[in-house]
Amino acid sequence: MRITLKMPMFGMNMDEATVVAWHRAPGESFRKGESLYQVETEKVTTEVEAPCDGTLLEVLVPIGYSAAARAPVCVIDALQPA
Repeated sequence: MRITLKMPMFGMNMDEATVVAWHRAPGESFRKGESLYQVETEKVTTEVEAPCDGTLLEVLVPIGYSAAARAPVCVIDALQPA
């Protein structure tokens, strides 16, 4: 199932975050809980974990670019539960 993942909101005052690393390239698979990408805000740098098993289809926010909280960041192909 194709899902667009959004930039998490790490605090009530967070407006945006910058993607500082992608740990998967388009076409690579991942497991639930593995780190997909890393973001940096004014106060914190953190890893964003995969919400499910799947495959990264498309990166919408490249390294070094910022995205608003809740803005689309990437598109994944999420595996259906067994």
